[in-house]
Amino acid sequence: MKRIFITGAALLGLMRLCAQTADTTAYETKKLKIEEINLVSSYYSQDGNNASVTGGIGTQKLTDISNVIDVNLVKIGENGIKHNFNIEAGIDHYTSASSDKIDLQANSSASSADTRFYPSLNYTKENTEKGTTIGAGLSSSTEYDYQSFGGTLSFAQKTKDRNGEFSARAQVFLDQVKLLAPIELRGVSGADYSGNAARNTFLGAISYAQVINQNFQVMVEADIVKQQGYLSLPFHRVYFNDGSVYQENLPDSRLKIPIALRASYFLGDNVIIRAYYRYYTDDWNLTSHTANIEVPVKITPFFSISPFYRYYTQTAIKYFNAYQQHTAMDDYYTSNYDLSGFDSNFVGLGVHLNPVNGLFGVKELAMLDIRYAHYTRTTGLNSNIISINLKFK
Repeated sequence: MKRIFITGAALLGLMRLCAQTADTTAYETKKLKIEEINLVSSYYSQDGNNASVTGGIGTQKLTDISNVIDVNLVKIGENGIKHNFNIEAGIDHYTSASSDKIDLQANSSASSADTRFYPSLNYTKENTEKGTTIGAGLSSSTEYDYQSFGGTLSFAQKTKDRNGEFSARAQVFLDQVKLLAPIELRGVSGADYSGNAARNTFLGAISYAQVINQNFQVMVEADIVKQQGYLSLPFHRVYFNDGSVYQENLPDSRLKIPIALRASYFLGDNVIIRAYYRYYTDDWNLTSHTANIEVPVKITPFFSISPFYRYYTQTAIKYFNAYQQHTAMDDYYTSNYDLSGFDSNFVGLGVHLNPVNGLFGVKELAMLDIRYAHYTRTTGLNSNIISINLKFK
């Protein structure tokens, strides 16, 4: 399974607020055109000794190569209505020593590697005069043992002075999990080892962003997430204290509630302090705290660096226990250390280049971002990720 890290670098993009009222005296209709293209590539590697496939013990070595192309098209219609179309397609390929143990072999079975393809299409319609934006989107994700389809509806309304913005979003993900069981449990009575199972996720989110003054901006976010269906992973083993082995078994519903606060402070012309805090709780008794800080520093008008750090801590869900620690009295059980209690640290550096006349002699190549980060967890898991983002205007 691939892990995804979010560093909170896009705060300013989330808070694109203007302190001036819209000029509605004249509008120029413009045909649909490509506004920008983003190419993002990343390499991720991890290691550890708590693989869920082998019951919470064993190697967690994994590598992942990801490539994404993102195309943004814009059309200005009558009365200044802005139509924005975003088309994105991504492909990941990972190799996993732990997943290979589904068949109790080493570096030889089909489960040792997989490729995921995930396209999406999003549309927004912005009325600059009224300060409203409505949007809709579709997405999908396909890999060997998992298929997901998603839909999104969104709405945003700016305040009269354009210093604040309220937004709301509703999302649904309809997934199918292939019941790929550990080899020794295939055909065993009571095990899930054939066909597919449904997993559905419903999300509602609201946020409010406010420009406090010319240097300070804040955003408050609150979500509610409901998951229903097959929430276990069929190839995760759980070893009981009597030596017996079973598939992971978790409840078929989960309610998640995260609340977050973002802030951005402009410390003069060359330094920005971006901060983020999130509190999370759910009905599986997992609670977590996330604190993130990033400080972009402009070295020249066209070159900046962004050191960042994130601290995360969580409690274990009530259904978690380590290798051979579950008992026959347990109705639900997992030895997935992602659901255990741990602390983690994520630290890295970003480099940003955006010269006026383009990069490497290419005028249309407007930006280059390179980011590297190192992740450590108190369970022993550690990882590294490097990403490159090229933006064409």
